[in-house]
Amino acid sequence: MRPQSLTPLFAQVTSLPGIGPRLGKLVEKLAGPQVVDLLWHLPFGVVDRRNAPQVAEAQAGDIATLTVTVDRHIVPRTPRQPYRIWCSDETGEVCLTYFNAREDFLKKLLPPGEVRVISGRIDLYQGEAQMTHPDHVVPLEQRGSILRVEPMYGLTAGLTQRPLQKAIAAAMERAPDLGEWQDPAFVIRQRWASWKTALALVHNPTDPADLAPTSPARARLAFDELLASQLAIALVRHHNRTIVGHPTRGDGRLRSVALASLRFELTSSQRTAVQEIEADMAKAERMVRLLQGDVGSGKTVVALLAMLITAEAGAQAALMAPTELLARQHHATIAPLAAAAGVRLALLTGRDSQKQKRETLQGLADGSIPLVVGTHALVQEDVEFKDLALAVVDEQHRFGVHQRMALSSKGRAVDLLVMTATPIPRTLMLATYGDLDVSKLTEKPAGRQPIDTRTIPLERLADVVEAIGRQVATGGRLYWVCPLIEESEEVDLANVEERFHQLSARFPGKVGLLHGRLKGAEREATMAAFTDGRLAILVATTVIEVGVDVPAATVMVIEHAERFGLAQLHQLRGRVGRGAAKSTCLLLYAQPLGETAKARLAIMRETEDGFRIAEEDLRLRGAGELLGTRQSGLPIMRLADLIAHADLLQAARDDARLVVERDPGLQSERGAALRALLYLFRRDDAVRTLRAG
Repeated sequence: MRPQSLTPLFAQVTSLPGIGPRLGKLVEKLAGPQVVDLLWHLPFGVVDRRNAPQVAEAQAGDIATLTVTVDRHIVPRTPRQPYRIWCSDETGEVCLTYFNAREDFLKKLLPPGEVRVISGRIDLYQGEAQMTHPDHVVPLEQRGSILRVEPMYGLTAGLTQRPLQKAIAAAMERAPDLGEWQDPAFVIRQRWASWKTALALVHNPTDPADLAPTSPARARLAFDELLASQLAIALVRHHNRTIVGHPTRGDGRLRSVALASLRFELTSSQRTAVQEIEADMAKAERMVRLLQGDVGSGKTVVALLAMLITAEAGAQAALMAPTELLARQHHATIAPLAAAAGVRLALLTGRDSQKQKRETLQGLADGSIPLVVGTHALVQEDVEFKDLALAVVDEQHRFGVHQRMALSSKGRAVDLLVMTATPIPRTLMLATYGDLDVSKLTEKPAGRQPIDTRTIPLERLADVVEAIGRQVATGGRLYWVCPLIEESEEVDLANVEERFHQLSARFPGKVGLLHGRLKGAEREATMAAFTDGRLAILVATTVIEVGVDVPAATVMVIEHAERFGLAQLHQLRGRVGRGAAKSTCLLLYAQPLGETAKARLAIMRETEDGFRIAEEDLRLRGAGELLGTRQSGLPIMRLADLIAHADLLQAARDDARLVVERDPGLQSERGAALRALLYLFRRDDAVRTLRAG
């Protein structure tokens, strides 16, 4: 059970003063649905309101806090005119200007003849001091509440600083005093305050330097988040290690037949990965291994060889992919090799016919189907295995932990192989997976050609269309990727539907359209027509980013490439260069380019090494945006910056390991405090592991 003291932090944000249903939706969009989310919404800047001159001394452009008497209201004759309120002290006058304001509201806020304290930016208008829409207006007795350094928070459309600041202050009041979960000697060495004091310091900065990631209060909170993350990983790993496994040993007969039917030799990193997986599967404890392979590095073949080990041992294996498109792609790759080895392979998706589904379920239950590839349909209740020994999860960050656990629970101590085509830098690997066993595929299979990558300004669009016309005329096939599905008034970007119509007019009957809102059958029909050459151009969104394999496609055009993360560009580029023919990737960009976008496109031109691209992206954009982290589903740290706090990440990992070695059940006094830390950062899965184990 979550400690009672944390209950107020897990109430909905609408329980805070001033946050009703309308603002609640905005706060939830900005920070999250619960009070605790506001504690992690840290200020990005400060406004110093301690400058309190007399009116005549107030400088244009400065933020000033003035104590004035309200003299007169000038009510506008038409709504288009500003509402002006003249105020003064003994040295001069200042005009407060409001647009679209209500007279009754302003006369109540600033009654004529009364003294008020106002704070905001001073401007000069026709030689007179002016303040447009003051940030604060309070009675004289509340002057002290304004004369401070005020934190400034990131906002979303429709939300302003005042109600957000008030809500965060109220959230802070709910923060309980919690036992110290950090190692006392480490806290003393770092000269850190307690968790609650550090939180108060971060939300009440007195200087911009207090907001730096390296400031003691920020570093303390970052370490708390990193320790929660590393401890959760270490506990789950410890739990997995203590489960008595399902030793699976193959004799190699099926693998040797499958390998003999391959058109190419395995790369050395593929061979190493297979050996590592084979050694893990033969052990008594359960395997949990990550197979990290760059675009086109041959992960599916490695997965199949791992699955064949289970078939050789008389057991079963399942490969789960996040989309039907990807599941069918894996099935198409594996099927001829499984057939060559004489092993029955099934495909299970949500769109199978009742008859087909019945046959598959029967075969899995009686063991006559040793290998299956599918979508999350594999984790439905009616799917039963006779003896599931290996679960392979592809693009595993697209699944929730419950779906992964649901597949593993279909057998006893099932070995788990998770795969990703998103190269992850070492720092993020530690933060996300702790010290998970990793196999890396670093080479491309033999015969793959390098991809010629070029950057072209959008002004030369007509030239690009001419060039692809020459490709189409000689039977070439190409992808054209756009960032949006339909017109948006907010973002002036090309979109797939408009580009599809334009290219269809130029190349009638040769252009297909693919995006996420099409029905599955439409998508499949379009994909099939492109694969067999009836369509020459596929205009698509990033739905083709993963799992589309058409070796005959040799050109990738990415429109508004400056809008994509490096990983997405790298994944999209990886859709070409899959056959023996020379391939080209054209990155079309809108001018002018910012420095980061320039650097990103330069890296894409220089290298096809996904691991180097990942490291460069971490350096360029920081972990918050890393590899389009938001798209890739990797956890986003709210307090820790994986570049600024890299040394703290290592320390958190070491501390978590030590804790699990000494107190794996978290039974000690510090252990109890660490349980509270895990709940505070929503690492409940790790606490459930403690209870289960």
